[in-house]
Amino acid sequence: MTTGTLITVAPTGAESAKTEVPALPVTLDELLLTATECEALGASIIHVHIRDDEARPTLDLGRLRATVSALRESTDLIVQLSTGGAVTDPEADRLAVLDAAPDMASCTMGTVNFGDDVFLNRWEFIVDLHTRMQERGIVPEYEIFDLGHLTALRRLLDRYGLPHGGHVHVDFVMGVPGGMPGTTATLVAAQQMLRDLPEGTTFSATGVGRSTIPVMLASLSTGGHLRVGMEDTVTYAKGRPVESNMQLVARAVGFAQLAQRPPLNTTQARELLGR
Repeated sequence: MTTGTLITVAPTGAESAKTEVPALPVTLDELLLTATECEALGASIIHVHIRDDEARPTLDLGRLRATVSALRESTDLIVQLSTGGAVTDPEADRLAVLDAAPDMASCTMGTVNFGDDVFLNRWEFIVDLHTRMQERGIVPEYEIFDLGHLTALRRLLDRYGLPHGGHVHVDFVMGVPGGMPGTTATLVAAQQMLRDLPEGTTFSATGVGRSTIPVMLASLSTGGHLRVGMEDTVTYAKGRPVESNMQLVARAVGFAQLAQRPPLNTTQARELLGR
């Protein structure tokens, strides 16, 4: 059982509109304020999507580089860029995210239905992401939307080797319509499948929408870590909108402390991830 908890904040995402969720941080200044406050509460990783001047999702490389630089100047957080972007982003733009030189980047391990859309991740694209991150010293977080993605990850590691730093860390994204459900039973099944991955593999879990709290509790009880944020949920409780990402991080920190697994600081998080 891991004695501390790695807490990732995913503050923005690519799905929610600022007009519908006014508290969503979409400007660089809003993101930096969110980052500094969430770090002070106990987050050690920030999973980053960015928006353009009209608050639309973008993978503009100049903005990504400026965001990475600003986060490093303002915080000690591990900066993890999303290579998923929006479901409509082309592969070339998603690969180019790595040119912004983040500490970490996401690597989704397969295609999944995403509500009414399809989040496409071809095998060749996954291999390209994995090997480019190896070459550039970027630590991947392997995103798992369905249980078969774990089998794909085992195949990837067997054929192309361990990631930079040698440590394998996955994030179970649960509760997406079309992916695996955000239930305790599913998380236990997923956690058991980690036995087929390299010894020492760690996992975080993300519960989308109403599955947020059940997934947090299940992850903590099975030795996992947490990802929370307004990318994944914009409702704090029934009929109560999320006021800020800090509110979600504070709740995750409270749960981690109740589980006697206090948040890992950024130094401890880097040691865990080989970063």
